[in-house]
Amino acid sequence: MLAGETTCEHIVNGYLDTISSHQRLNAFLSVFAEEAQERARAVDKKIDRGIHGPLAGMVVALKDNLCMSGKRVTCGSKILEQFESPYDATVVRKLTDADAIVIGKTNLDEFAMGSSTENSAFHPVLHPADETRVPGGSSGGSAVAVAAGMATTALGSDTGGSVRQPAAMCGVVGLKPTYGRVSRYGLVAFASSFDQIGPFGASVTDAAAVLEVIAGHDPSDSTSARMPVPAYTKQLSRTISGLRVGLPREYFSDGLGKEIHAAINSRVDILKEHGAEVKEVSLPHSEYTIATYYILTTAEASSNLARYDGARYGFRARGSHDVTAMYTKSRSEGFGAEVKRRIMLGTYVLSAGYYDAYYRKGQQTRRLIKEDFDNVFREVDCLITPTAPTTAFKLNEKIDDPLTMYLSDIYTVSANLAGVPAISIPCGNDHHGLPIGLQIIGKQFDEETILRVGYLLEGKG
Repeated sequence: MLAGETTCEHIVNGYLDTISSHQRLNAFLSVFAEEAQERARAVDKKIDRGIHGPLAGMVVALKDNLCMSGKRVTCGSKILEQFESPYDATVVRKLTDADAIVIGKTNLDEFAMGSSTENSAFHPVLHPADETRVPGGSSGGSAVAVAAGMATTALGSDTGGSVRQPAAMCGVVGLKPTYGRVSRYGLVAFASSFDQIGPFGASVTDAAAVLEVIAGHDPSDSTSARMPVPAYTKQLSRTISGLRVGLPREYFSDGLGKEIHAAINSRVDILKEHGAEVKEVSLPHSEYTIATYYILTTAEASSNLARYDGARYGFRARGSHDVTAMYTKSRSEGFGAEVKRRIMLGTYVLSAGYYDAYYRKGQQTRRLIKEDFDNVFREVDCLITPTAPTTAFKLNEKIDDPLTMYLSDIYTVSANLAGVPAISIPCGNDHHGLPIGLQIIGKQFDEETILRVGYLLEGKG
């Protein structure tokens, strides 16, 4: 494009054609064709004048829980089906300021609650390599958009693995930054102390380029950190010789698929060949991560979703004769089964007589899990783990078994509990030809290291 061999408008039209030919995958909830084309023409003019931004020509898809002014933000839920955002999320503003082009909003599990993108109120997303399988979740639409060539990159939200797990299942790169690295202003909240916005890309370089733009302190988000943002893309090719890499023994138990284990071991051997020091380490409280995660996130969800009551905005059920009935009827008809399940679980663990036994205990255990990571990162610079215990599973295979579905996130929730960064990169395929994901977990605000390791390994596939 910069060489004049193509134009931004031509690139956008190519993506729009791909979206049109892949509608059966249900990756998008809305497509901004005219706006994207108009924006592309404006960027072409800036390129001609030499004043374009760092992401000029990059076409981005947004998970539909990110606000974009004048566009619907449904969160995959009937309760927000017709709601239009009055403002831009900070990450959206930063992308457009850098001359990226937003092409549409992607499908997701309702309010980002799920591991398969089957919980959308509109339609499930299908895996691009096998339409009988799920793409992972909750950011399944964003993962599929990148995997199927419908966007250069995409943004998702990661509360317990919702960027990394679908990235693994779809064979793309998915990055969850450190909690506080990227502003959450304009992200519809699921669990506020866990949520973090992260990019999908076909390469580590693309993910690093997006992070470089969207990271940084934001006065509109009190939890965003006042930390300098490194030039991630310029650090990718640095040597890893002497890097200390840990393999948590708890993540390589009998529940892990043999093909996944073998694929990760082959990449660990590559790290050794490039001078990394690899050792086994322990995260002793790993067995409590799923229970802790689903106690604390459901509690936060119960609080955050109380605002959807039919009174102020969003869906309001008809036929109610008093306020209490309107609340009950609107929430009963507006929310799907998984969201109701989590609201009820969260309300229960926060209720009188159970708060100390569940919520307080969960917070104490979260601290122990965080201390596990603090301790292990005194010994090593990063950790290598699986991203998911299996490759993409069949549609409807786990939808009626919530506990089994929740275990799909067994290797990813710990990074959210501890607030540390993690990235999933493609790591080969199983005997069905389905992608395998490898996860790299780093120290707080050390995205540089995990991107550098991912950059090396993706070139050795």
